[in-house]
Amino acid sequence: NQANSANAKDGAADYRVGVLKLISIRDKVCNLEDDMDDLSENSLGQIKKLKVRKIWETEAFEFTPWLAKEENIALLGQSLGLELEVDQVEAKIGPYSADILAKDTGNGKYVVIENQLGKTDHDHLGKAITYGSVLDASAVVWIASEFTEEHQKALDWLNEYTSDDLSFYGVLLEIWQIDKSKPAVRFNVISRPAIIKRINATGESTEALSETKKLQLEFWHSFREKLLKSKVITSAQTPRPQYWFDVAIGRSHFVLSNIANTYENRIGVRVYIGNKVAGKALPLLEAQKEEIEKELQEKLEWNPNPENRDKTIAIYRDANLQNPDEWTEPIEWMVNMVQRFRKTFMPRIKKLDLNK
Repeated sequence: NQANSANAKDGAADYRVGVLKLISIRDKVCNLEDDMDDLSENSLGQIKKLKVRKIWETEAFEFTPWLAKEENIALLGQSLGLELEVDQVEAKIGPYSADILAKDTGNGKYVVIENQLGKTDHDHLGKAITYGSVLDASAVVWIASEFTEEHQKALDWLNEYTSDDLSFYGVLLEIWQIDKSKPAVRFNVISRPAIIKRINATGESTEALSETKKLQLEFWHSFREKLLKSKVITSAQTPRPQYWFDVAIGRSHFVLSNIANTYENRIGVRVYIGNKVAGKALPLLEAQKEEIEKELQEKLEWNPNPENRDKTIAIYRDANLQNPDEWTEPIEWMVNMVQRFRKTFMPRIKKLDLNK
């Protein structure tokens, strides 16, 4: 009898605890519903566009130095689909000065950036083109807070009738704010090269390409799509019918040069070091060889072609490139290797002291 009485008391206690838990859950659900009602009715803010001059009064002393900071030039590069590194601010070009002279770390070439806190005019357009021509730049970026229709059409026309080696970008500088939040900058790219460019400067069409070239172009389109979808990088170059596809690695004269050799059915990923810095850079990286290979968990080929002035650190494997149905696994391998190479080599390359 005592046992039965104890069990009954325990059961009643458990029941009361269960009821209290249910009441607590009910109250939380009711409170959540009230919060959702408040969110939908009262918590939506108003977005508004601010005048650029409210943030930066002067172009030369405020906006240009702000843009030249590493995190801000990276934000611009992300909008353009380029990886930019500031080379000089107010770079002297004859009697004139370019606002910012940057480098596209994907190809090591100059990018001229011309800033204008106001409506576009012929003077700034002429300067931008002049700077680009003198420096043999790969891109000219014109940033303004207001673009006339005529100047936007001029940039579109330049992109249409110049070669693939030169690109023009028109960037509308915008400042947005929600209620009393911190203002946010938006680089609104209103003019850029066409996504699908001419195959080369002579206007050759895809129909005129050889079967090998068509195969290369198709392979790199597939690789680029997988690379961006995997979020290994935020932007990538336009595929071309050639055996290599470069990915930026954060410093001029260095790229990750991916290769697809359709003759030997071989693919690979290479740290490609330009000859201007190769003599100093390669020994510094070779000194870290054991640590690098341990981190990658791969054996690499270090300077496999010593007679070449440009140097490489590479890994290769076989792949059937003649059959697109068999590309999935090799492309996944290559994307994974690009990710690992960037993680391992990028911080080391950025720290290299090449001035000694």
